[in-house]
Amino acid sequence: MTPEPLNAEDAKIVTLARSTRARSRAPEGAAVRDLDGRTYAAATVDLPSLRLSALQVAVAMAASSGVTGLEAVAVVTEASTVDGAGLAAVRDLGPAAQVILTGPDGAVREVLRD
Repeated sequence: MTPEPLNAEDAKIVTLARSTRARSRAPEGAAVRDLDGRTYAAATVDLPSLRLSALQVAVAMAASSGVTGLEAVAVVTEASTVDGAGLAAVRDLGPAAQVILTGPDGAVREVLRD
């Protein structure tokens, strides 16, 4: 089944996630949109003392900015699924947030809805 085309706002967070991933040369890029339309983009953190998925970093950035809810999330990765810890963090702030999983080329693989 082919996923439905993304609306302009969802395409924007996919673009942000892709560009963040490419710029940092990270395995993953992620972007989240809060309930006010603000966006936060991040890449994977892989340091000897700290390892976080791009999604965990993006959610942490939003949470530390005082966000009270998430509307949509995009994850750009070669992996076939969204990491469990990142998805759990999304659900903490946005139980009904849409999660868009794409490949590095931006092609939508899956859209998760609660």
